[in-house]
Amino acid sequence: MSHRKKDTDYLAISARIRAMENRLLTRERMDRMIEARDNAEAMKLLAECGYNDAAGLDEALAQARAQVFKDMEQGAPDPRLVEVFQIKYDYHNAKTVLKAQAVGADPERLLLAGGRYDPAQLWDGWKREALSGVSETFKRAMTQAKTALAEGGDPQQADLILDRACYGEMAQLAKELESPFLQGYVRLSVDVANLRTAVRVHRMGKEGDFLRQVLLPGGNVSEGSIAAARGEALGEVFRSGPLSQAAELGAKLAVPGGESLTAFERECDNALTNYLAAARRIPFGEETVIGYLYAKELEFTAIRAIFAGRAAGLDGDTIRARLRETYV
Repeated sequence: MSHRKKDTDYLAISARIRAMENRLLTRERMDRMIEARDNAEAMKLLAECGYNDAAGLDEALAQARAQVFKDMEQGAPDPRLVEVFQIKYDYHNAKTVLKAQAVGADPERLLLAGGRYDPAQLWDGWKREALSGVSETFKRAMTQAKTALAEGGDPQQADLILDRACYGEMAQLAKELESPFLQGYVRLSVDVANLRTAVRVHRMGKEGDFLRQVLLPGGNVSEGSIAAARGEALGEVFRSGPLSQAAELGAKLAVPGGESLTAFERECDNALTNYLAAARRIPFGEETVIGYLYAKELEFTAIRAIFAGRAAGLDGDTIRARLRETYV
């Protein structure tokens, strides 16, 4: 028997989200932040979007992320929708913990809040070999990645084990939630990850078997099709889907010593944004929650890019070129 929530169960939370979307970071607000006289003025502009401008940037973003997740967990008829966006933070922390442990360092400074599991407890439980309160998939992946690091010392292999588990958990959760929209998002996310991997591997002058080993399962485009594509053919593999523009650009750059990947990376992210922005045309339902969660993640990334660009002394046009399409 299906336990899927009905669209009408989302009426109240959808109405709230529509109101909250008015405070999302628009392109006009981004421009004002980029042109602000100093960081204090830029932080004040963030206050218009509901951020705590009295805190430092990292703290303001952490507080905002925690608030969004808490808000959606409490308001959504099925709080598991939030978990799909939390999973990546857990796996980031898993990678950080394993690499720090391998070199005898303390990972605390690099751990991120926002996942399903408290970062400090995760680190404490892992180093005491008493990790608990996590999914079996997560625990198994950490153990396998640790073994891979110990046996070959290859962090790329450990990352691949954790990435496969990460997307696997996302796909399983989307399936359990019986959400075609969420399942589509996860499949497209896998395609984006695989396209990026393929372009980078080709730029390294490697392909074939090596590429086949590092591609992730679960996308719309099969790993075999991507691994078999050479040069311009990479664009053909994705031509009929939402990544056609990104793949066409990536195919031209997929040569050793190719030009900067900035525009290609932006097109990959824009494809995801365009898919999820379709939620804004749906008056109520799980799509509104999924879309809003993604919109906030996009916003956090844009804010970091703007402040990083300012800190590096980049001009406004260079910073703008690095920004992705906005959700609103």
